Amino acid sequence: MHPAFSVIFLTTLIGVGQGLFLALYTGQLYSVVKVLPVEEATDFYGIGILIALAFLGAGLLSSFFHLGHPERAWRSAACWRTSWLSREVIALPAFMGMAALYGLIHHLDWNPVLYTFRETFVVDLSLLVGAFATLLAFTLFLCTGMIYGCIKFLQEWATPLTVVNYTLLGSASGFMLATAYAAWQGSEMTQFYGGWAVILTLLAFLTRVSSLIRNARIKHRSTLQTAIGIRHARIEQKSQGFMSGSFNTREFFHGAPQAVFSAVKWLFLITVFPVPLVLMSLGLVLGVEAMAIYALAFVIQYLGLLAERWFFFAQANHPQNLYYQTV
Repeated sequence: MHPAFSVIFLTTLIGVGQGLFLALYTGQLYSVVKVLPVEEATDFYGIGILIALAFLGAGLLSSFFHLGHPERAWRSAACWRTSWLSREVIALPAFMGMAALYGLIHHLDWNPVLYTFRETFVVDLSLLVGAFATLLAFTLFLCTGMIYGCIKFLQEWATPLTVVNYTLLGSASGFMLATAYAAWQGSEMTQFYGGWAVILTLLAFLTRVSSLIRNARIKHRSTLQTAIGIRHARIEQKSQGFMSGSFNTREFFHGAPQAVFSAVKWLFLITVFPVPLVLMSLGLVLGVEAMAIYALAFVIQYLGLLAERWFFFAQANHPQNLYYQTV
């Protein structure tokens, strides 16, 4: 498939925003159950959510660039009963609204206690709102992944690993950013976020490599024989069938040489996984003052995610390419 850069930025940016929110809320949960100290930094959660919303808003804005008629964007939510894209269109602003409410509660310090269990476990309003926002965050991951995972004739995408990879890669990048943010705020949660960033990146590495191995072994159901209905052992295409390019030849194949395609794969495998892991581990050894290292780890991983998402789209081999192999 031909990767649209607007979709590449959409999926990676909102993934960072979702992951950052999940990091902030997870830190609060650990504080509630007394595993971590309560965050004392002024407006730590409010500023953190503002950063998450900036990434989510940038992703939402980028999505408009691949619409033929942006003024009709609202119609994309009309088919929510059958379309994962429509569900994503609904889930994204719903999650942004709930995340904004969560941040506003912390910013205004309007956080009444709703329930206390044995005088140790305190459930306040932000905890409840954050739980709903967490549910929406994972719903959004599911919707975004299933937009591609539900297309059965694109066999490279039609696997549960698509949803798993979207979730883990987005969460890993969000926790990477949360680590840099916590270090900037001088928070005691820096080590906590950094540890989870390493764990999530390692899990993402395992699942992404698994998808690469799976896709390398795919036996495509469509062949030249099935495409034209001629069961001959050797069929060779001599002509594309067009005098010049068309929508079919532009939008259903990435057009990059095999050398570039392979280089992008190794580029993202290096920049998304080992390099950020080494930097994050170095930062965790040095301590809170390693904010620049944490920030560098996030930036390198995000740039690698852009390459990873390009490769994800380009790797999908549309069956219609059987008709347009020769230019």
